[in-house]
Amino acid sequence: MTDQPTNIRFINPPAIAPAPGYTHVVEVTRGRTIYIAGQIALDQAGNVVGPHDFRAQTRQVFENLKAALAAVGADFTHVVKLNMYVVDISQLLALREVRDSYVNTVNPPASTLVEVRKLAREELLIEIEAVAHLPEQ
Repeated sequence: MTDQPTNIRFINPPAIAPAPGYTHVVEVTRGRTIYIAGQIALDQAGNVVGPHDFRAQTRQVFENLKAALAAVGADFTHVVKLNMYVVDISQLLALREVRDSYVNTVNPPASTLVEVRKLAREELLIEIEAVAHLPEQ
C-alpha cells in the first residue's frame, strides 16, 4: 500500500466513542473527488461470484472497488468513505476481515453499515459504494 495522501486527514475526536475499523471524521482538501457506484459481487463477465458465500462475495466487491479506483489512478489509501449494505448483519466479522485486507487499517475510511432486506438481485448478499479523493497534480 502506498503512503497516505497528505491532503486527507483522519480524525477520531476524543468526545466520540472509539471507532472499530473506521474513522469518524475524514477531512479532505485540494484535489479531485471520485464517487464509485455501489459494487456487487459480479465478475467481469457479469456472473455472480459466490451465490451463497458472503466472504467470497465481499472479496469480489472489494476487487471491483479496487479496479474502479485503479481506473482513475487511485487505490484504497485514497478512499475516504465506504457505504456498505448487507442482507445479514451477523456476517460483520467476515466483512471486517475482508475489508481490512484492502483498506488502510491505520487510517481507515469513514464508514456506514446498513442491514437491508434485499439488494438488486436475490442472490446478492453485499453491496459497497465508495468515495475517494485524489490530490491535485
